[in-house]
Amino acid sequence: MSVIRVLLADDQTLVRAAFAMLVESARDMEVVGQAGTGAEAVELARSERADLVVMDIRMPELDGIEATRLIAADDDLAGVKVLVLTTYDTDEHVLEALRAGASGFLVKDTKPADLLAAIRTVAAGESLLSPGPTSRLIARVLSAPADPPTMGGPDGLTDRERQVLALVARGLNNTETAERLGLSPLTVKTHVSRIMGKLGARDRAQLVIVAYESGLVTPGET
Repeated sequence: MSVIRVLLADDQTLVRAAFAMLVESARDMEVVGQAGTGAEAVELARSERADLVVMDIRMPELDGIEATRLIAADDDLAGVKVLVLTTYDTDEHVLEALRAGASGFLVKDTKPADLLAAIRTVAAGESLLSPGPTSRLIARVLSAPADPPTMGGPDGLTDRERQVLALVARGLNNTETAERLGLSPLTVKTHVSRIMGKLGARDRAQLVIVAYESGLVTPGET
C-alpha cells in the first residue's frame, strides 16, 4: 500500500497537533513534518520529500500563498501538491493561492473524514474544488479589479474542450463531466490534459481560474 507523506503547515500548534493525530490515524498516510511558518514549510517540503502540504494561508514570516508559490516554482518539488486551508467567508486570498499553484482549498472547520478524503484526492492528482464555495469565493474576488490572467484564454480551444472546461470550472469530476456530455471518463481525462497543455495550466484548479476570468463561466451557473 502506498503511503501519502503529509506535511502540516499552520502557525497554531494545537491545530497542527489535531491534524497530525487525524492524519496518523489513517493507514495510508503519515506526517513527515510540521511547520509553523511558510518558510519552514518550504524548507521541510524540500528536506522531507512530502507528497502533499496542508498549508494554512495566514502564517508569520512567509505566508501560505508565497510558500505555495515557492514550492510550485521549484523543479525539485514538482511532485509536491499543496492543499490550502481557509476560514471561508473571511479569507479572500484563496484565489491567489490557487494562482500560486495550490491544487485546491479546504475550509478549516471541515469534518475529519472530509480532510482525509481531501488529502487523498489532491495527492492522487485531482483538484479539490467544491462547486458552491468555489463559485461564490471566486465571484467575490473577481468582482474587484485584478491583474490580467497569466495563463492563456479559452479562445484557442475547440467547442468540446470549452464544454469540458466549463464543467470542470463548476467542480465536476471526470466521471460527472463524462455523464453530462455523453463521453467516457477516459476521453474527458484526455480533453482535460489537452486543455491544460493549451492554456499552460498546472492543474484543474488553475483551469477554474481561466474559466472564470475569461467569462466562460459566470458565478451562479449550474
